[in-house]
Amino acid sequence: MTKPSDTKPIDRPVPRAGVLDIAAYVPGKSKATGGTKLYKLSSNETPLGPSPKAIEAYRAAADNLEFYPDGSASALRAAIAEAHGIKAERIICGAGSDEILNLIAHAYIGPGDEAIYTQHGFLVYPIAIRASGGIPVVAPEKDFTTYVDAIIDRVSEKTRVVFVANPNNPTGTYVPFSEIRRLHAALPPRVLLVLDAAYAEYVRRNDYESGIELVGQSSNVVMARTFSKIHGLAALRIGWMYGPPEVVDALNRIRGPFNVSAPAIAAGAAALSDRAHVESAVAHNEEWLPRVTYALEGLGLQVTPSVANFVLIHFPGTKGKTAAEADDYLLSHGIVLRRVASYGLPDALRMTIGTAEANEATIAALRHFMHGAG
Repeated sequence: MTKPSDTKPIDRPVPRAGVLDIAAYVPGKSKATGGTKLYKLSSNETPLGPSPKAIEAYRAAADNLEFYPDGSASALRAAIAEAHGIKAERIICGAGSDEILNLIAHAYIGPGDEAIYTQHGFLVYPIAIRASGGIPVVAPEKDFTTYVDAIIDRVSEKTRVVFVANPNNPTGTYVPFSEIRRLHAALPPRVLLVLDAAYAEYVRRNDYESGIELVGQSSNVVMARTFSKIHGLAALRIGWMYGPPEVVDALNRIRGPFNVSAPAIAAGAAALSDRAHVESAVAHNEEWLPRVTYALEGLGLQVTPSVANFVLIHFPGTKGKTAAEADDYLLSHGIVLRRVASYGLPDALRMTIGTAEANEATIAALRHFMHGAG
């Protein structure tokens, strides 16, 4: 005789297996609990704002909001192609580089497939992998830096994609491009190497490359970029990818038909025409990145060497000197940094290089937190 089941039937839609195992991405805070002025240094936004040319183009687009945007973002792709000396037909645009990364995962990762990312890599990678039914494989880093040998050691018959952020977020570290080429040479041709170069414009190292040349020479490498950082267009969500024709074709088959808005297309194209604005942003970062690093190290804090527009600050972790307590103290003074415990860095905070005023205010607040009024 069959015993009646004690389990009640489910009377609502249930997501497929694995979806509820995904930890949702939590962005940096936008508000503080105190202070007379807000200094938001939690999301790596440029302190210079967008180019005046981009603002003008965005406003002009408001006259035609009743029309759908160009589904292929032709003007934006042409502007990107001209700026970087690449072919427009090998470019795909998206709603931020996040969408590009998710499109890659949906196109190339299926149930049971594996994809590799590094220990403190961008949290969108494991989300995209799991959302596609894949299995995230974590490669340890060395000194908070991508360790190519660890990635190579974890490549298996199930590996379909390798995600590498260079520079990495939230650590700010990078690997020389000779190491990226070594990694690529060790990968089977069936494995897609994704180079996430969101912070490439800030890097001033002779041994660094964003990946354009390697993509041009290969059939299994793509490079993802964004307009959210140095171009100051985070609110418009513009990302792009340069890749082999076959990869671009695959992603175009699954992306939304109008995934980039008309104002975003116009503003992005205009932003690329304003080289002076980009150079000003680079110059500001070149001035303040070492100044902030030196000042924080002078307070007894460890700062991971960064080539991006942010620094990773490590706290002692002792009672009264933890990252969580520092974060609470800064928030009470109107200063918002990024908690990075979800990245496996519970004793660290990430600080965006902001305006001179914001940088000085943060240094002063951390000096008081670490050493008191003296």
